[in-house]
Amino acid sequence: MALYRKYRPASFAEVVGQEQVTRPLSVALDSGRINHAYLFSGPRGCGKTSSARILARSLNCIEGPTSNPCGVCPSCVSLAPGGPGNLDVTELDAASHRGVDDMRELRDSAIFAPAESRYRVFIIDEAHMITREGSNALLKIVEEPPEHLIFIFATTEPEKVIGTIRSRTHHYPFRLLTPQAMRGLLQRTVESEGVPVDDSVYPLVIRAGGGSPRDSLSILDQLIAGSGPDGLTYDIALPLLGVTDLSLIDATVDALAAGDRAALFTTVDDVIEAGHDPRRFVEDLLERLRDLMVLQAVPEAFNLGLVDAPTDRAPILAEQAGSFTAGQLAHLAATVNDRIADMRGATSPRLLLEILCAHLLLPVAPVQGAGGVAAAAAPTAQVAPPQPTPAPSGKVFERPSVRRAREAAEAAKAAEAAPAAPATEPTKAPEPAKPTGPVTPVAPVEEKPVVEKPVDPVEVVRASWATVREEVSRRNKVAGIMLAEARVLGLREDTLVLGHNTGALAERLNAESNNTVVAKVVSEHTRRELKVQCVIGTDPAAAGFSPTPAKQETWKPHPPVAQPEPAEAPEEPESPAPTWGRPRDSGSDATPPTPAPAPEAPAPTWGKPRDLGGDSTPPAPAAPAPTWGRPRDLGSDATPQQPTPAPTPAQPEPEKPSWQQIVERGRANAARQAAERAARPAFDDGVPLPPEPMDDPEMVPPEDHAPAPQPTQPTQPTRQDAPSRREEEDEMVEAAQEPGTYDRRDATTIAVELLEQELGARRL
Repeated sequence: MALYRKYRPASFAEVVGQEQVTRPLSVALDSGRINHAYLFSGPRGCGKTSSARILARSLNCIEGPTSNPCGVCPSCVSLAPGGPGNLDVTELDAASHRGVDDMRELRDSAIFAPAESRYRVFIIDEAHMITREGSNALLKIVEEPPEHLIFIFATTEPEKVIGTIRSRTHHYPFRLLTPQAMRGLLQRTVESEGVPVDDSVYPLVIRAGGGSPRDSLSILDQLIAGSGPDGLTYDIALPLLGVTDLSLIDATVDALAAGDRAALFTTVDDVIEAGHDPRRFVEDLLERLRDLMVLQAVPEAFNLGLVDAPTDRAPILAEQAGSFTAGQLAHLAATVNDRIADMRGATSPRLLLEILCAHLLLPVAPVQGAGGVAAAAAPTAQVAPPQPTPAPSGKVFERPSVRRAREAAEAAKAAEAAPAAPATEPTKAPEPAKPTGPVTPVAPVEEKPVVEKPVDPVEVVRASWATVREEVSRRNKVAGIMLAEARVLGLREDTLVLGHNTGALAERLNAESNNTVVAKVVSEHTRRELKVQCVIGTDPAAAGFSPTPAKQETWKPHPPVAQPEPAEAPEEPESPAPTWGRPRDSGSDATPPTPAPAPEAPAPTWGKPRDLGGDSTPPAPAAPAPTWGRPRDLGSDATPQQPTPAPTPAQPEPEKPSWQQIVERGRANAARQAAERAARPAFDDGVPLPPEPMDDPEMVPPEDHAPAPQPTQPTQPTRQDAPSRREEEDEMVEAAQEPGTYDRRDATTIAVELLEQELGARRL
């Protein structure tokens, strides 16, 4: 008989390492406080089913309910370990009887009274495997069972038992045995068997058993079965358990302590040649490093039971622990622990083991970290004073108009500073004030923050909108797809408002899973903590923001440097004010009426030109010209003033037609085409006449056909010109001005369509 069956406990007093369960159950049995349902949970092989049998034996003992069954009554004898069993105690494996039909059969049979015992006990093992339907079928009898009925559920996963059943049970959690308790159990079993076992074998069995009494006794049973007349020795147990030879572990630790690369890789070769599993070797090495860390921190670890190694190896482990520093051991253990998962299922475990050894031979990170942090802190402290220098990084988002204005301002300051230098040289009186001269270049440094003023987060996001969407798509594919039709409307406090024509997608973008990613990417691009809100509609004015500013036209004179105004060009007092919107038709020769002087004519947005028709006094030649140059005089010439004739504007270069002119031309073309269609011969309902039969050269009339009389003047077919590109653009402009329609689909429909189109998903 197997050892775990032969030495199964017969009472709660014989159960090892489960005092948190046996003590309260014994008290409840002795006091008569019996519940109708119990739930035993814990790892496999820790005594759940054995304790359930002990509980059933204690309940049906002739002297019971008691925590110490007599062991002589028929019920105790039948329920003892190795006994024949009892009709009133039924064990059910829920892993194979888990359906609703099985639970209904159990429910129907449970209502009958016990045959020869005090209680009918149902022990249901692996209770978490019962289906939800089966649990619901069993629920009613668990809620209101007969007085003679008791359920004991045993499971390794109590959270999978439905709550309506779990809440009606007394839950007792079992746990794995400690190494000390397991060693005592193994030693008592070996003494009962009369087999000599070396002390160095117990740590191997305890480690292989993993704290489970059943598994540990099974391993010990296998080792004893293969032992010789001298008993169970370390050399016999080592290959059977697959544990790495201690000499290989010692050689590896010594090579790591000495930093000997040749010795370490030679040991790796020995491990492979000996047929050891590389992953098991790494696990054993990690266990040794753990023991060394504990010994280094607690020298009395062997006496306190903190180390599972044999006691005869205490001097060797203590010497190895002294070869490392605390930081080195922590670094080695952390490196092995981080890389041990990579060796599971590896196609080349030896290569991974050698890579791990190469990492272990690298300098210890904590030792370098102390100097590295100090070294990194010093440059930071030195570079800290010139912190304002990163300001030019804002130039990445600088608008062209702002850049041109800044360059013009810097050019003007440089022009003012250039003549100031020669003026100070002849005087030489303010010689002591010369040191203050170099201070003047500091002014641009103080004004550099002004460059950051125009950097509006809205403009930053608009300028890098494509990059923002790509980054969002990389982190959240669905959010990136939904941002394809979104538009940046404006900034309200710390919230960037986006517009979307589809209401369902706007709601999805406001969801936390999508909004968090978008807000994080926007904050990274603007270098400012911002929130993101998506509204319906892409019109900034409808959302309470000013419309998107159009690109401002900046006056660009032909020469880069401002030219002085010619003094011989007098002003014309009676010249009519020029029209800035459209140029005057060159073919018009009619004399315009004499306008009244307009000294207060409205100035254009880019600056105030010289007043036309005002004072004839020419401007002073010494007046400084503006940095962008003087605009060309419109409607003036070099001839003396004429009271009545209209001036002929000089237009050396044709001006680009405005969009109003483009629209006018499009409308004229449309009217012309309509007139041509009206002149074309057609039926009364407007349908054009079909072409003449003779127009087809391949068609031959029959011989008896008499040709129709031909008109004296044949009608010339009208040719319809294809619409030009400019006309198509006009049509697109008109279509874009029409209001759009909202998408009324729900979020689920849109999301499913997006998944089908973008990711190739299929409906289930």
